[in-house]
Amino acid sequence: MTAAARVVDAVKVYGGGDAEVRALDGVTAEFPAGRFTAIMGPSGSGKSTLMHCAAGLDTLSSGSAFIGGTELGALGDRQLTLLRRERIGFVFQAFNLLPTLTVAENITLPQDLAGTRADDDWVDALIDVVGLRDRLLHRPSELSGGQQQRVAVARALAGRPEVVFADEPTGNLDSRSGAEVLELLGRAVHGMGRTVVMVTHDPVAAAHADEVVFLADGRLVDRMADPTAEKVLDRLKAFDGAAGAKEVVS
Repeated sequence: MTAAARVVDAVKVYGGGDAEVRALDGVTAEFPAGRFTAIMGPSGSGKSTLMHCAAGLDTLSSGSAFIGGTELGALGDRQLTLLRRERIGFVFQAFNLLPTLTVAENITLPQDLAGTRADDDWVDALIDVVGLRDRLLHRPSELSGGQQQRVAVARALAGRPEVVFADEPTGNLDSRSGAEVLELLGRAVHGMGRTVVMVTHDPVAAAHADEVVFLADGRLVDRMADPTAEKVLDRLKAFDGAAGAKEVVS
């Protein structure tokens, strides 16, 4: 299966000397095209760092990151900016909508900033998928949190990206709104052929993915296909138990 994004021997070090933190420690992981992958792990495990480096938002200390067949480390700043704009979509915990723009304007903002024209038919279909047809002239302050995040999902998909990276996309939402956003991301993958890579700490959110990748101490320690919330929670508890045992031994 083709990888929409991947990292090879990824190392990310912050600081130096006694203050050095190894956020990623030799991670090799593939995120298959046309699949929904969740990244999970305890706090400080490196899951957000992995996503940021895989998406070209941060640079690796060593190792390689690829979007499709393009190695990100070989690109200059301008090339990297263009790649992120043209081939990647982003959804963050904070909705990051511009308050002065309408829903319709927020959805097509990346294309408008790039001076390119959005595919009208694609965007029109997206509007129906995210259920915002009757909100297009509203501004973010007139929407609920769940509606704002649906706008953010539509914006991330508007340019037909090869892969969408979502960082805790349900973190600011109640359970019902969160479930709606996760169902949207699932529809983007299975109904629209997109690829989604999502960082989450929530086993219920992870259960919407096709596969879960688990990190601990900056290393990839497990993968789980066809996850359920119960299986994910059990796996996380096992990691916590192992970490506790390690602390007792040390």
